[in-house]
Amino acid sequence: MTPLLPEPRPARGNRLILLVLWFAFYASFTLYAPPLLDDADSVHSEVAREILLRHDWTTLYANGIRYLEKAPILYWSMAASFRVFGVSAAAARLPLALAVLALALTLESFARRASRSAKAGLYAGLITLSSFGIFIFSRITIPDVVVCLWLTLALFFFWLSEEYEEAPLLLCWLFAAACALNVLTKGLIGIVFPIAIVAVYLLLTRGFRGAWRRIRQLHPLSSLVVFFVLATPWHILAGLANPTQGHPGNLSYGNGHWSVPLPTDGNVHGWFWFYFVNEQVLRYLNLRVPRDYDTVPLVLFYGLIFIWLMPWSIFLPSAIGRALRRVLAPESKGNLLLLLWAAIPLLFFSLSTRQEYYVLPALPALILLIAIHLAQPAEARSGMRVAVALFGVGTVAAAAALFFVFHSKAPSPDTDLASLLQQNPGDYALSFGHFLDLNAQAMGMFRVPLIVTAISLFGGTLAHLLLRRSGRPHAAMLALAAGAFGFLLAAHRGLVIFSPTLTSYQLAQAIAPRLRSDDLIVLHGEYEAGSTLGFYLRRNDLHIWDGRSSNLWYGSFFPDAPRIFETNASIAQRWTGPQRIFLWQDPGDHDRPLPALPGPVYTIATSGGKTILSNQPDRP
Repeated sequence: MTPLLPEPRPARGNRLILLVLWFAFYASFTLYAPPLLDDADSVHSEVAREILLRHDWTTLYANGIRYLEKAPILYWSMAASFRVFGVSAAAARLPLALAVLALALTLESFARRASRSAKAGLYAGLITLSSFGIFIFSRITIPDVVVCLWLTLALFFFWLSEEYEEAPLLLCWLFAAACALNVLTKGLIGIVFPIAIVAVYLLLTRGFRGAWRRIRQLHPLSSLVVFFVLATPWHILAGLANPTQGHPGNLSYGNGHWSVPLPTDGNVHGWFWFYFVNEQVLRYLNLRVPRDYDTVPLVLFYGLIFIWLMPWSIFLPSAIGRALRRVLAPESKGNLLLLLWAAIPLLFFSLSTRQEYYVLPALPALILLIAIHLAQPAEARSGMRVAVALFGVGTVAAAAALFFVFHSKAPSPDTDLASLLQQNPGDYALSFGHFLDLNAQAMGMFRVPLIVTAISLFGGTLAHLLLRRSGRPHAAMLALAAGAFGFLLAAHRGLVIFSPTLTSYQLAQAIAPRLRSDDLIVLHGEYEAGSTLGFYLRRNDLHIWDGRSSNLWYGSFFPDAPRIFETNASIAQRWTGPQRIFLWQDPGDHDRPLPALPGPVYTIATSGGKTILSNQPDRP
């Protein structure tokens, strides 16, 4: 048995630096602002809140309706955070912030051990914390950063086991545990990705017989036991708690295409079908119901990798090239593992429907490739061309930011940003598609983040170039990291300024003092469009008018679903009744114009292009 080599030093100094930076950028002011955003951010937070409200950790609910499409770990972690710290946006974001810390520390250790260089470990941690993609997708309560963590841990444990002729039992069990936790975070990709990466790696490095021999040395039977012990109980309990109801029909094939059965009231498949067949298999095949999603074009999907890793993506081509040149070197088999790790998730989603953040599972591998490359002495000697190119890009970007600073007028302090935007609904399928509504007129509200962006990009790349030229490549990398963190400050400030158009928090604050327990809150449109109302007003009984779709659609067909879906006729009848109604309306939603209502209509609040109307005036 070959023992692991001792860790290179100074690991403790690396970790202290990363901990300080993590606290500054992920665990302080960014936890509290902006408020939760409508759609996934507040929907997922509300699901976690309703875990505590219902005392049910098996079946997830949103707005009182079964929410069967997601794995539970993200919601469990947020619910636990709510129980300890109280229900708030900061408590909702804390689990993701901790996942980023764990990811940064794991990648630091991975890079340091793989390259025998403490410098590579520091670079890996800095790139993780300062990359735009990791930062921006931990501002929304989606599980993909946690997926990155479990996948990284699984492959780290496997890589460590490769140092031994007979893999240690503990490392194999930890690999299985990380896979199980990933399945409980994002579904079947939690096991598909690590197993596919390891299997292809073993086949390429050992051949079929050698790979099979190595698999037997990885304690597969006991590791499977660990995996199933962790992953199985929730799946069984969720299936038992949500059985098939009525006669929902079966998947069928005819006339050259598949037909997916649609539920009707009281006739709905149970959790096993919806979660595994519909959400895992049919989603991958682009047959999922309901068809309420789009797919990102492949060119954009791959191109966004360079945005999510900026500014470090400038080093990506040379880092991948170095790894490819050394991929078969006996002492550098880790390069092959990292290349497969990056390629397999990207290839997997290239063949299916995809969102722009689906590239995240590949980012840790790319971060490791870049960090190891930057720590090489040869890169330190040959990095001037890249430094010049990076300075050129930084200068152009800084000039563009300053152009908007000097060619836009600062609006009055009470201006609603939504009134300045040019709406492009076709872009809203992207997670941050609303930012494409920005125009020269609206840029006047972003002067401070634009100035910070210009200083960070120009100053960081200039310092990097000058330090490179003076023969101080390590200091150059630290200067570039400082510029990257400055850009994150600007990005966060920009998100805070833009957030009123993405959230209904201000509307919730406006009606909270007026709201009584017997008042009715109605969203005209999909639940996701104004879902922050439910979270901030602590209401899980919002009524939906003309929006029985998206996340609430499938669960609404179960017999016990609350009767919260309104029609034009039912709203007209309620509007003239004694119950006070607060009606959320987006005047910019041209697909759902507000029909004529019988009786008076009072405007209670307006913010971010959205309005709260009521059938009764404010009470004295």
